[in-house]
Amino acid sequence: MDFKLLEQEALSILNKEELIIDQRMELVCQLLQEKVAHYDWVGFYFKNGEKPELKLSAYAGEPTEHTIIPFGKGICGQVAESNQNFVVPDVQAQDNYISCNINVKSEVVIPLFVNGENIGQIDIDSNTANAFNEADERFLEKINAAVADILMRNKA
Repeated sequence: MDFKLLEQEALSILNKEELIIDQRMELVCQLLQEKVAHYDWVGFYFKNGEKPELKLSAYAGEPTEHTIIPFGKGICGQVAESNQNFVVPDVQAQDNYISCNINVKSEVVIPLFVNGENIGQIDIDSNTANAFNEADERFLEKINAAVADILMRNKA
């Protein structure tokens, strides 16, 4: 997978000012899910106001019942508290894993920061065990940085 080319495609979508931010993020989720073979579910969760929970925003893949995730619960909830990337090679080995789909074997969650504050994250599930590596992490960090930039520009 050529992450550099995919990053450019994602940036092109994120900069489409004729679309609202939610539409851009949904298109980015669709792009990533379609173009990366081991990205079976792609979604963005954001802090839900002042509540200690995450709320699902845009996603691509099978619908999930986990649209609200309390901080500390599951991989996403842990990242909301730790502010650290979390790569899970085998979800079955995680005690605090919330199963969204029985086919999911591995997961990666990357926090999304605006002005140093963790406001959300990108969550990727894979039906392949041990699917994610450092290249995925660096790529997803760049996607999150671009999303953060768009969010900051639209707040101004």
